[in-house]
Order: sequence, then structure tokens, then C-alpha cells
Amino acid sequence: MLHNVKVPFLDLKLQNAKIKSEAMEKFSEVFDSGAFILGQEVTNFEKNIAKYLGIKYAIGVSSGTDAILVALMALGIRECDEVICPSFTFFATASAVVRLGGIPIFADIDLDNFNISCEKICEKISAKTKAILVVHLFGQTAPINEIVNIGRKFNIPVIEDCAQSFGAKCHDKQSGTFGQIGCFSFFPTKNLGGFGDSGLICTDNDDLAEKIKILRNHGMKPQYFHRYIGGNFRIDELQAAMLNVKLPHVGAYIVNRRKNAEIYLDALDGLASIVLPKEIEGNFHTWNQFTIRVLAGKRDAVCQALQENGIGYNIYYPLPLDAQECFKQFIDPQNLTSNAALASKEVLSLPIYPELTSDQILHVTTVLKQILRS
Repeated sequence: MLHNVKVPFLDLKLQNAKIKSEAMEKFSEVFDSGAFILGQEVTNFEKNIAKYLGIKYAIGVSSGTDAILVALMALGIRECDEVICPSFTFFATASAVVRLGGIPIFADIDLDNFNISCEKICEKISAKTKAILVVHLFGQTAPINEIVNIGRKFNIPVIEDCAQSFGAKCHDKQSGTFGQIGCFSFFPTKNLGGFGDSGLICTDNDDLAEKIKILRNHGMKPQYFHRYIGGNFRIDELQAAMLNVKLPHVGAYIVNRRKNAEIYLDALDGLASIVLPKEIEGNFHTWNQFTIRVLAGKRDAVCQALQENGIGYNIYYPLPLDAQECFKQFIDPQNLTSNAALASKEVLSLPIYPELTSDQILHVTTVLKQILRS
């Protein structure tokens, strides 16, 4: 065992050090320009990322959470409207629905990939369903073609929450470009991580794009004339500038994440008491997280062993959304999401960031083998 090797769960300093001079130069340009709100850097970033995604409109916003909120606003979600979403995801997915007075309808997941189940979506559709909010969890797409077909069949718009899936593809088509609207987060831990909070909304729909642009700026067009009750959802000029610096590097980041995942998968193959994550056929997985399932109640022991050996880890997520206290008024206790509940007791995410060394990954896999074979 490599006792002197430390493995943080994430080390952003390594990644940012490689682009420091370029980032500082861009920072100085913005600083000297005196243009800090919806300036040329935002315009450039939106153009560059629309080209990357292969979509007509890319609209920068203040965070991934606000991207979901504005997307729902653009679709007219209001009080008592139902929005189907997975119960196994980050809080923001459902909280945005509730903030507008809507009702989150939690659908269960498929355990082999942690993404929302098409079968469960169909079971949840009602006359009050106004949107399907699908999350592409941990770095690969949910069965998005099937979900879009469900939306078409029932005339329900599909919103993609791509906070963890920037760069992921399904049959060579980028996540976020299948449904009516795609939403991205550039929180620092993401595949394309900024230097603070920022996000993006993308769409091919002219009318939705126009409405989203207006909503992000207090519902205002022209200045001081307000068509909608919008908000201050603008992306900062500085964040757009820094993301412009990192965007050309994101492909290399994802290549390294995929290499690291392959090393894990090879080293841990056949190890008892864990279930390894899978790349769904036709998907291009970006491995924003490498999440295993630890079976037979052994997760606590594994976590303790990792901690004792200087290895970082995280649990995404320890409690499904339909078990969260703040959502209890929307929950039928007789109809909880069983796969999500099981996953919350078993999932464990290992370090997967692009700058991991082979020695660090060897240390992680050696510790896992030792504890699970003992």
C-alpha cells in the first residue's frame, strides 16, 4: 500500500495552475475594459459554447440552479403545475419547481445508471403534468431519446438538467440538445468549471430563446419596460471570460476522466460487495463522478478505510428527494422511490478528477481491495 500517497476527492488548484497565465491575462482585459455586465465576453462565450453544443442558442445565466428556474419560467410553469423529475439528484432540480408554486412528481431511477426510469415517468404522467425534467446524472445521459418520445406522445416539454453532463453525448449528440431546453451548471467542480457560480440555458426554439434572454434581465425589453416578472439571472462578464479560457481545454479534461474511469473499472472488476458504474451503450460518459455501490452494509467500513488512508470520497446522495423534509407535503408515503432509497444507502463516489496520477488511483484501488477482501 502506498502510505505516503494522498488522494483528495478533488484538487482544482492543479487544473487552474495550468491555465493561470492565460486566465490572468483575460482577467486584466475585463478589468481594464470597465464592461462587467452582458458585455463582449458574454457574447463570445455564448457563441463559442453554442458551436460546441451544436445548438442555435446558448444563453449564459447566473447559476445552474437559476438555469432550471428560468427554463421552467419560460415554459410557463405556475402554481399547482406538476413537473416530473427524478428523486435521486441534487436538491436544485426539484426546488426550482416548488419556488414557482409547482409540484415536483418524483420518479424512481434505474439502478444500473442512477438515471430516471422511462417506465416510472410514464406511470407519473397526469393531466396536470406540464414538463418532464430529466437529469443526466454523474456524467452520462439518461435514456433521452425515449424520454423525448414520451414527451412528444403526451405533448409535454422536456427540460434537460445537464449540470453534471457537460460534454456527454448520446449517439454523438450533445446532452442538453434533445429536449426543448437544456440547462448547465459551471460550478467549479463540473467538467467545465468556472471560478464561482454561473450557468447556461440552450435551445433551438426562437421564441423560447427570446423569452429566456428577457427573463434573465428582470423581464425587461427595452430598458425599463418589463414584459415579464423576470429576475437578475445574468451571467457575470468575468465568469464568461474565464469560461472562455477553459472551454478549449474541456475536451482534454474529459479524456483524462475517461482514462481514469477505465483504470478503476479494470482494477476493481470482479471485486465482491461492490457494483461498478456502467457506460450505457450509445453513450459517451464524461465521468463527472465515478460512483460505485457498496453492498451488504459495508459502506461505512469502506469510508472509514478510505479516510484512514488519506483518500477523499463523497456520497451523492445520502437522502433521496422524496425523503427530504421540505418536500413532505408532496409525498405519498405509500409510493416512495425504492431504487433511489436503496442507492442512497449504497452509493460512494471516488476521486475521478482529470489530474489524478496512476499512483493515486492505485492507492485507492489497493485500499478498496484490502477492505473488501478482508
